Amino acid sequence: METPPRPVPPLHAVTDDAVLARPDFLSAARRVIEAGGPRLALHLRGPAASGREMHRLASSLAAAANDAGATLIVNDRVDVALAAGAHGVQIGARGLLPGDARRLVGDARLLGVSVHSAAEAEAAVDARPDFFLAGTVYQTASHSGKPADGLQAISRLAPFAVPLIAIGGITPERVPAVLAAEATGIAAIRGIWDAADEGEAVRKYLARLPGG
Repeated sequence: METPPRPVPPLHAVTDDAVLARPDFLSAARRVIEAGGPRLALHLRGPAASGREMHRLASSLAAAANDAGATLIVNDRVDVALAAGAHGVQIGARGLLPGDARRLVGDARLLGVSVHSAAEAEAAVDARPDFFLAGTVYQTASHSGKPADGLQAISRLAPFAVPLIAIGGITPERVPAVLAAEATGIAAIRGIWDAADEGEAVRKYLARLPGG
């Protein structure tokens, strides 16, 4: 029998290609992991990065995540997640179908699915996702050409009874409103990685999230 996956943390720190290209990325990522501990999931996301580079980064951070009790998630690359011993995988439009991803990762690893509508959630729910990543909630520089969906992007997914991690322009000050829309937690890119002190940014988010 497989060991159940760890709980879904309330704070998800998501990277992008620009973040991964930082010369100090690994040290910054370790600061984020240490500050967040068991209440943090670090998402390695790099659409332009090769599988080999993603594996190098994931392998480099796996021990730090384990030591801190944090959760390491690889976005879209199930092969990398399995090879590097990550705790889970996040599937978006570029990745496998959720059901195929679940068959590969089993039940011992977390499976997150990016959804933007109730129809997408309905299509994914049979894969038994551990959480949905939902948004864009507020306008954000990461998706400057896309209008924000607003808090209703979260509320309309609540009937699926899958933990909801909201993403998109969420500052610490906006966390209470997002939680009131029935989100379980939040994900951030710029709010963490653009901060002068990434660890302090993590602590500010966690102070507003469940368990803080």
